Amino acid sequence: MPDDDRPRPDLPRLDDPARLRALAHPIRLRLIEELRDLGEATATDCARRVGESVASCSFHLRQLEKYGYVERAGRVGRNKPWRLVSTNITSRGSHDVPGSMTAVVELARTQLAHNLDAAHAAIDRSVDEPQDWVDATMISTSGVWLTPDEARDLSRRILRLVDEYDDRRTDPARRPAGARRMRYASALHLDDAPSDSPAPSGPGATIDPGPTTGRHAPSDQHAPSDGEER
Repeated sequence: MPDDDRPRPDLPRLDDPARLRALAHPIRLRLIEELRDLGEATATDCARRVGESVASCSFHLRQLEKYGYVERAGRVGRNKPWRLVSTNITSRGSHDVPGSMTAVVELARTQLAHNLDAAHAAIDRSVDEPQDWVDATMISTSGVWLTPDEARDLSRRILRLVDEYDDRRTDPARRPAGARRMRYASALHLDDAPSDSPAPSGPGATIDPGPTTGRHAPSDQHAPSDGEER
């Protein structure tokens, strides 16, 4: 457990297949999101927020603990709430780690589906929202030609802009009047297959064939019955 009371700012690059697959579950992604906002929460708190049973949330929290994403915070009364080990989880597949690319593809698909579901729900609710919030909602697509270094720099600059508002997550006093929780989800990816790209130039230049896709569900993805420990 860390010495201070706040989650550590980041974790090393995440490329271990087992840890990647452990995160590739919609309930676990929701639990990570809620703990980012709440700071600390019990399985009962999380169940209210995500709309799942306490037993289900308890199971998934223990799995997240097993793979190093959450930990127990200090006891509060009779409760021992959970908190994130880190507020910043960066997953990157590695061709040097067997199974890593397949696992990161599975995680990315789960995250995209999770964010798409949230966007669909928000769009459906927009008919009942005030015009100010309708105008504040944005869905945008652009095509741009970048080198790998430029793509990484663009991602970092976008994240820095979003991070300017990060202190409002767990400190309601920093939220201005009228502020509501919004979801910002971004994806920067290649828009062509390796065979469609211009041939590389320079001595020894090659094209990476890209990841092999597939789905491998770990045996600890499913929650127990309501009789399980909280």
